[in-house]
Amino acid sequence: MIPELLEGKSGYKVFRSVGEAVYRDNSFYRGTESGIEKLLLNENSAFRKHSDIKMFVLRDGNQLVARFAVIQDYWLDACLQLSFFEALPGLGDIFPIIKTEIQKHYPTCKKVIVGINGHLNYGAGFLLNRFDEVPLFGLPYTPQYYPDYFKGLTQKKMFSYRFSMEVYHQWANSYHAARQLDRLTVRYMDKKNIQSESAIYTKLNNEAFVAHPYWADREEAEDLELFKPFRYLLDNENLIIAEMNGEPIGFYLWYPDFNQLVSSKRDFNLWDLINYRILNKEINTFRFTEIGIIPKYQRSPVSLALISKSLPKLIEKGYKYCEGGFIFEENKASIAFVSRILERCYGEKPEPYRQFAVYETQL
Repeated sequence: MIPELLEGKSGYKVFRSVGEAVYRDNSFYRGTESGIEKLLLNENSAFRKHSDIKMFVLRDGNQLVARFAVIQDYWLDACLQLSFFEALPGLGDIFPIIKTEIQKHYPTCKKVIVGINGHLNYGAGFLLNRFDEVPLFGLPYTPQYYPDYFKGLTQKKMFSYRFSMEVYHQWANSYHAARQLDRLTVRYMDKKNIQSESAIYTKLNNEAFVAHPYWADREEAEDLELFKPFRYLLDNENLIIAEMNGEPIGFYLWYPDFNQLVSSKRDFNLWDLINYRILNKEINTFRFTEIGIIPKYQRSPVSLALISKSLPKLIEKGYKYCEGGFIFEENKASIAFVSRILERCYGEKPEPYRQFAVYETQL
């Protein structure tokens, strides 16, 4: 197999075609994450101002059999990311070929992370189970054989938890019995001021997740690029902000499982918006995407106050299920927080619903 470096918009078309071939006969895959791929690989995004990105394909004769992007984010220590990987099955041990190509173009880098697509906010992980289900919007879906291509690397697992709205109701109501915080207020975002609200989200992310695995600080423009394409699907209540004496100290981001609007491999289009806003197509699940709280208040009732604020709207919209975003296996505090609440509600220790993994190795 021969690696080939691709460049420009024409190169991106070739790159994209590999993914299309992988999922052609897969009824569970959804293309709703393709906008992020296009933003990073085919547009002059804010992320590119502090990163270097190269696209590659692997050819076996005249056939394209795999693709990958190598991303060097100058804000993420001295490591590289192997991103947007897609490959046909049965290719054997292809990582040595990929590794050689990485070392050729980035000879001074000593570490590779496989499976993060530029930043945790853009997407991360290869799926390890639930291959016969449509993925939750914002969570990855990949074929079952992908981990085999990275067997010799260190695996870092991530989990999501899924639970009923009844359990979420109990979770939110537990705040009323918790210790109150004086001068704490909790509000919805104002979409009319999306730029300033997104800036608050960015600032809180950078403060809350500074010690999180693989975290790199963000610029306001990067998160605004993420919010803007979905501004017609999102409502004010999807981003909840906690303030102490008027100063933001935490946030809770949640949104409907928009993948339920799409029944094929394509990205969103105008018809999906009409279905959602005008025809009121039912979505029965929402994603508990992330809670970020600055370190000073991370062991306070702020998280439950944010969850409690979301409850009336969730009940109004009639959701039946909630599924969380991915939590890294080593993030013991977050896993303990979720497990404690769910165990209290279910009466037994909860099992993760979906499992994912990223991989890392030294060069």
